[in-house]
Amino acid sequence: MRHNRLCLAAALGLSCLLATAAAPAASFDCERASAADEKAICANRSLNDLDVSMALLYRLDRRFLPMGGRDALIGQQQAWLKSRSQCAASVSCLTAAYQQRIKVLQDIIDSRVVTQGPF
Repeated sequence: MRHNRLCLAAALGLSCLLATAAAPAASFDCERASAADEKAICANRSLNDLDVSMALLYRLDRRFLPMGGRDALIGQQQAWLKSRSQCAASVSCLTAAYQQRIKVLQDIIDSRVVTQGPF
């Protein structure tokens, strides 16, 4: 059982790395970016990469969490997007916001998905 959990964790981690390396653009359409935070993300490769990583973890969490957890996650993501917008074009603020959100989303995978499984 522990071996299966470790394999699942390794597979999830590898998929995150591969998807991030292959993803050339933000998780939203940069052509339609109008807010200061969105424009900053599209203009900064590091922020762009953080956005792609965060979006991948968010999609994985949504897929693996049960219905009640999924609804809570969606609400948390919407709240996070509102707080991200308060950073405007500040790269340091956006970087900190993404790093914090990525940690929260990764913790969900580590503590709930890997230990309890989506099955």
